[in-house]
Amino acid sequence: MEMTAEQARSRSSVLPMAIVAILFFVLGFATWLNGSLMPYLKQMLTLTPFQASLVLFSFYIAVTFTALPSAWLIRKVGYKNGMALGMATMMLAGLLYIPAAQTQTFALFLLAQLVIGTGQTLLQTAVNPYVVKIGPEETAAVRISIMGILNKTAGVVAPIVFTALMASSFVATPDTALTTAQIDEMAAGLVLPYLGLAAFLGLLALAVKFSPLPELAKEADDNSHAGQIKAALAKPSLALGVVALFVYVAVEVIAGDTIGLFALSLGVERYTVMTSYTMGCMVLGYVLGILLIPRLLSQQTALAISAVLGLLLVMAIVLGDTSSYAIANTVLVPFGGTALPDTLLYIAILGLANAIVWPAVWPLALSGLGALTSTGSALLIMGIAGGAFGPLFWGLASGTGLGQQGAYIVMLPCYLFILFYAVKGHKMLSWK
Repeated sequence: MEMTAEQARSRSSVLPMAIVAILFFVLGFATWLNGSLMPYLKQMLTLTPFQASLVLFSFYIAVTFTALPSAWLIRKVGYKNGMALGMATMMLAGLLYIPAAQTQTFALFLLAQLVIGTGQTLLQTAVNPYVVKIGPEETAAVRISIMGILNKTAGVVAPIVFTALMASSFVATPDTALTTAQIDEMAAGLVLPYLGLAAFLGLLALAVKFSPLPELAKEADDNSHAGQIKAALAKPSLALGVVALFVYVAVEVIAGDTIGLFALSLGVERYTVMTSYTMGCMVLGYVLGILLIPRLLSQQTALAISAVLGLLLVMAIVLGDTSSYAIANTVLVPFGGTALPDTLLYIAILGLANAIVWPAVWPLALSGLGALTSTGSALLIMGIAGGAFGPLFWGLASGTGLGQQGAYIVMLPCYLFILFYAVKGHKMLSWK
């Protein structure tokens, strides 16, 4: 019995899909490892919350400076080579962490973060089109959801792996000053894991380079690119969508990557694993989105619900009692889980509120763009830069009388804007 053309196409896309799935997992692993690294460096190098937030800033700011150059490079070398170069750049970054740890130099850690952010941007710019192009167009949304779940699942795994590898280097009393020997032990503990990460990334770069991934057609350089950007931004639904994604990534990164810092300030010993709680809630949110949208909820309604839930959780975090363990004693401890303050778990549950925002904003922002769709997509990708500034503002606010707990108030206007976009912004057809 001969295969139909559709069956042959489906079978031929299995291996490329598997490779792309691995790359999305690696992207998530590299991204959400920051949630463990940041509080670890804060304790090891005795950083202020603002200084610690620079670990995230240097990673995410790479998107701002390298997104468009990455697109240009991919047009020159192709998507497959772009993926391999992205992995190779991340490998070099992994090697930079070793002298940073050996010399305990904060500036070197920031440089390593900038380089790995650059590699991640190049890889993401190259790999995303494959999700749409390597299979039937009518099932692209399913593939995007699967890749999103893989990315966030990596966010659950990365902190657990980091914590397990660093177990012998942790100081059991996070609220006390470290001795020189303890600092040296923490720094030395970073060397082998990052050496292993660099080796893995290097091997993966070679595997991608020589893999049977089909090459996508290269896009021609467009001299009217500036004009297309201007025309796209003239559409309020897109321009406001870019802002919505900017503030969304800001709150996503605050919830995912500062939870460890806050846990450290509360005396939680295994603070580096806290990002896993937020990412676990995000995975749950993705699954609920797949099940409920559009069967029971429209994208707009789901986005509005997410924003309202975010607003309620922010107020619960800011006004909550850090000595209360009621939630953990009800849903975690009876099943062998860890007793954690309610305020920490509110931050983790923000992952549930954040999960639907990215997939909901994209179709609303790109609706009706026609020939400007690719330009609009590039602008939306640049909204990832919000991940650089959200934690920075949180770090600045932490240094005021608000403290780390009160600093989470910076997320309030972000969720208010997302709510505005869900209710009105995406419907706006003109600026008048």
